[in-house]
Amino acid sequence: MTLQGWGFIALFVAILVAAAKPMGLWLFALYEGRRTPLHRVLGPVERGIYRIGGIDPNAEQGWRAYALHLILFNLALALLTYAVLRLQAVLPWNPRGLAGMGADGAFNTAISFATNTNWQGYAGESTLSNLSQALGLAVHNFTSAATGIAIAFALFRGFARKEARGIGNFWADFTRVTLYLLLPICLVYALFLVACGVPQTLASSIDATTLEGARQTIVLGPVASQEAIKMLGTNGGGFFNANSAHPFENPSALTNLVQMLSIFLVGVGLTWTFGKAVGDTRQGWAILAAMAVLFLGGVAVTYAAESAGNPALHALHVAGANMEGKETRFGIVASSLFAVVTTAASCGAVNAIHDSFTALGGLIPLFNIQLGEIVVGGVGAGIYGFLLFAILAVFVAGLMVGRTPEYVGKKIEAREVKLAVLAVAVLPLCILGGAALASVLPAGLAGIANNGPHGFSEILYAFTSTTGNNGSAFAGLSANTPFYNAMLGIAMWLGRFFVIVPVLAIAGSLAAKKQVAGGVGAFPTTGVLWVGLLVGIILILGGLTFLPSLALGPIADHVTLLRGQLF
Repeated sequence: MTLQGWGFIALFVAILVAAAKPMGLWLFALYEGRRTPLHRVLGPVERGIYRIGGIDPNAEQGWRAYALHLILFNLALALLTYAVLRLQAVLPWNPRGLAGMGADGAFNTAISFATNTNWQGYAGESTLSNLSQALGLAVHNFTSAATGIAIAFALFRGFARKEARGIGNFWADFTRVTLYLLLPICLVYALFLVACGVPQTLASSIDATTLEGARQTIVLGPVASQEAIKMLGTNGGGFFNANSAHPFENPSALTNLVQMLSIFLVGVGLTWTFGKAVGDTRQGWAILAAMAVLFLGGVAVTYAAESAGNPALHALHVAGANMEGKETRFGIVASSLFAVVTTAASCGAVNAIHDSFTALGGLIPLFNIQLGEIVVGGVGAGIYGFLLFAILAVFVAGLMVGRTPEYVGKKIEAREVKLAVLAVAVLPLCILGGAALASVLPAGLAGIANNGPHGFSEILYAFTSTTGNNGSAFAGLSANTPFYNAMLGIAMWLGRFFVIVPVLAIAGSLAAKKQVAGGVGAFPTTGVLWVGLLVGIILILGGLTFLPSLALGPIADHVTLLRGQLF
């Protein structure tokens, strides 16, 4: 580790903290449905969408109606994407004549992009046409991101409203977020990427002559537009198989920094928006502080492990950091930071191969996802996932002070705690259950590239990434098989919507309650003690749940590596 490296990390954190309030203010305007400077241009478009869809944006929906509309909309889009992928061979914008995707691959991919996971068991540049990339996948990047932010808005209203029956209107939230946030930022972002050298064209490829005189076909396409929403919407995935390690997706150190910042931008803004919504911005800053503690701890471990290098190589008198699987133009610090950022959020974009990280360096990205990707987290998903842990933490605090727990003016009772536990329990059930099955079935074991604990880590990471709707891969697992496409597709759907429904149920329950004034005996939820309790609850729950599986995977891998045994 170097002082320069830590300076780069400090700069990254400082920019994000400075951006939290401006982004939060913009999000708060959309949360309240207020006018923004863009309404003069996009207001008629918004009203036209409501008119065509027969939508009354002022009609309040209860949590059941909100959830039903949300799920049916995303299900319909998933079915449309499945059809596009299957029929790719006969659809336009397919200049290379690529065949349609197989049934199991299309099933997995359609669910992957509908759930904001963007898990890909194939190479995008050699599998998907321009139409499939744009209509089948890029559209989902917008809709899944807007869906996550809409859910966060609904939960905020649950805390902020008093004796209300509704938690907002899904269609209004979804439309406003897409029109006034995602599209404008992505337009500017895509132009920036084009200026930096990222392709944006409908041309399929270009032939080049190498220095050796050979002919090489280089695939092109509408990369910049997809890259922008991929990062801002914490979607992940990639136009190219190498993802953000590919120079056409991430050509320089500058684009690498901007991509990392854009992954966290909306997430940090939503923490401030939550504080503003409940009438106390200190609540939002407290959440951001807890996220920062967890994030910096993860960065420190990963950066230290990758800087220390591989003990097996050191034993052979080969000194240096672990550069295996990393781009030299990014180096150790930018690669380590990117790995922690993309897994602390639910992005899944990668600029280095996690399978080539050291055992401890790869443990942190894995553990980040297992915590629920709440360390800033995905757009919307991070903050509503974090608030589930806040409900559990304030319940524990209530037990300690001997009174009914309260959080931001709402009593937290048995119904909310049960729903929070139900939502939190989805991840370990799918991750550990799926990994256990794949570890004993021949179809699961056939996909691993390594034996021993490293091979188990590859399986565990796959089910962790898909259930957590992250989408990154350890890159050592051959997952494009009927077994993994089906199992991981189911894990993605459960990990997304079986968490969303309890969250919306909590929003409906809280919205119906009275606002209560915090008494003298109430546990404070804005200070250092609260931040420490939040961090402790998250780590204890994550540690107790996943430590045994981590011990069998990356921890055992590290111990055996120190003893000189490789897999």
